[in-house]
Amino acid sequence: MDIGSKIKKSRMEANLTQEQAAEALGISRQTISNWENEKSYPDIISVLKMSDLYSVSLDYLLKGEQTMSDYRDYLEESTNVVKSKTKLSKTVLISSYLVIWAVAILVFWVFISGSDAMGYSLMFLWGILPITTFVISLLIGKNDHWGKYKWFAALVFGFMYMLSEYLTFSVANNVSSDKVNVPRLSLLIVGILISLAGLGIGCLINKKKCL
Repeated sequence: MDIGSKIKKSRMEANLTQEQAAEALGISRQTISNWENEKSYPDIISVLKMSDLYSVSLDYLLKGEQTMSDYRDYLEESTNVVKSKTKLSKTVLISSYLVIWAVAILVFWVFISGSDAMGYSLMFLWGILPITTFVISLLIGKNDHWGKYKWFAALVFGFMYMLSEYLTFSVANNVSSDKVNVPRLSLLIVGILISLAGLGIGCLINKKKCL
């Protein structure tokens, strides 16, 4: 039995019309029809959703008396595409944060004088960096990057937020007063809380378990 026939049989045994199945899967009825008639193939995400919706095993959908080698090749390719896009998304998020963070540090040392310190603090330390931390954390939660380990990102963002203040104002004070200031742990906590808020809201948007 080919993949199209299996999809159609599973849908009918679940007592679902093409319209009902399409609505549950978040796709068009025409897409369901194309799959069942093998005009196109479902991707790996859609196969997983159909397995749950039709209450059938992945083995049933993907294995059979005939090899279906063409479909398995397609499925492997689509899986690799999904993994590649996920990896690219992670790289873009982390790179974006690091660039903004580095620019914030650079601006302080290149362009800021003593009279501009308050404006810099409001713009970067209490504006751009917290907003960036929140947005990046939200996207990590929304896309469930790194699974359950994504919550450790809050510690990283908290540390980077604390470090941003230390590498600017604290180091400047160290140089001018010949004394050593230690990083402010209160900023570590602030950064962690901002990141946790973003991660939590991202999880809620994605409607996935936050733990």
